[in-house]
Amino acid sequence: MPTPRPAVMKVTDAAAAQIRDILARAEKPAIGVRVGIEKGGCAGMSYQMDLAHEVAKGDEVIETSGGRVLIDPKAVLYLLGSEMDFVVDKLSAKFVFKNPNEVSSCGCGESVSLAPAKIS
Repeated sequence: MPTPRPAVMKVTDAAAAQIRDILARAEKPAIGVRVGIEKGGCAGMSYQMDLAHEVAKGDEVIETSGGRVLIDPKAVLYLLGSEMDFVVDKLSAKFVFKNPNEVSSCGCGESVSLAPAKIS
């Protein structure tokens, strides 16, 4: 029997709880949240999140206590080994990514430079 491979990304309990809340409040029923990477911003890339209404071909699926996190196949190598968290402080509440593949980030905190994970 093959050993199950580890999830591309870890989802914290706080992030799972926020996903559960987002899915409960969605106007149109959704099966989870899709995470991807898009080009743009002053550092070259940014994280993208949307409601997911179906599993697309090639999606990596992470089951959490809050619902599914679907990872766009084009983002897998950039997110490998990452942790998705939800942080609340005095002035904001947001999802944050702790990503070992992050090379740099811009001052605004919205854009990052990422390198694909090295697979050994």
